[in-house]
Amino acid sequence: MKNKFLGFGAAISMMLLGGQAYAEAARDYISIVGSSTVYPFATVVAEQFGKGGKFKTPKIESTGTGGGIKLFCSGVGVQYPDIANASRPMKKSELTACQKAGVKEITEVKIGYDGIVLAHAKSAEPMELTRREVFLALAKKVPDPSCQECDKLVDNPYKTWNQINPALPNAMIEVLGPPPTSGTRDAFAELALEGGCQTFKWIKAWKEKDEAQYKGICHTVREDGAYIEAGENDNLIVQKLSANPKALGILGFSFLDQNGDKISAVPVDGVVPDYDTISAQQYPVSRPLFFYVKKAHVGVIPGIEAYISEFTSDKAMGDEGYLTDKGLIPLPGDERKEVAQNAKNLKNYSM
Repeated sequence: MKNKFLGFGAAISMMLLGGQAYAEAARDYISIVGSSTVYPFATVVAEQFGKGGKFKTPKIESTGTGGGIKLFCSGVGVQYPDIANASRPMKKSELTACQKAGVKEITEVKIGYDGIVLAHAKSAEPMELTRREVFLALAKKVPDPSCQECDKLVDNPYKTWNQINPALPNAMIEVLGPPPTSGTRDAFAELALEGGCQTFKWIKAWKEKDEAQYKGICHTVREDGAYIEAGENDNLIVQKLSANPKALGILGFSFLDQNGDKISAVPVDGVVPDYDTISAQQYPVSRPLFFYVKKAHVGVIPGIEAYISEFTSDKAMGDEGYLTDKGLIPLPGDERKEVAQNAKNLKNYSM
């Protein structure tokens, strides 16, 4: 393949990249940012891609989904990333920000499923939780304990798990989790916290009356020390859980799968997160994973189409693909074929 930054291609590059100087335009590797959950999968694909020898191995940064999409949506040009990994779908507000910054066309690629796991050290006392109990443990405001079905919210008073349910351990509520920039945090709020919040019918009814207020109640995490922001690095959470058997951690299933000798999952609503329950969407705290491609950079930054092809191949994300060894739960066969075809065609993402 001829270098597309030479001759006529260079002129196109400079137009597409906002008039950057030719020397600056000649970035010869793919720049990827975003989700810490998708990071291990993207890293393996990048290594396989780089081994082909045709293109350089992509540079990948684990910035969290929100931070990565913000960088991705900042503009068109070699100073901006080509691809953003995401552990949740892009928000409408993020797509609008992209378009305002000149990132007009984006391709969404769904790569598979992941479960968000509540885990603890292998040595910890076993426990099971419902989403209602998770909400009561971690929400900033909760129904008044003296009358949970009365229309009254109070600052979260629960200090120990057995205050929520006498069958739970008499241990301080201490949960290590990701920061607000993380897609895992967003998905956990939507799937686990909101899932528990909706078990209170009078709160659920607010969604129709005032959705912003409803989300504020159901998605806002307490800030009194029971929830501890542990950064974007799930491996760090694994290490901290091993050192503190009394704590729980929120992390992607792939990290549980890779560290089964150190940590165990807490069943949620009676379902243990594993390959089968997540792929069948029986585990209630599971979510799809994505990456987003900046179409203006395709054909300008070398190798983007080939990288997409590698990632969406059966050898990577198929039922027996190498990403399953890292904990990715594959898409069903028909959906996987559709995703691969749409990615190949660079289908434009819209809402």
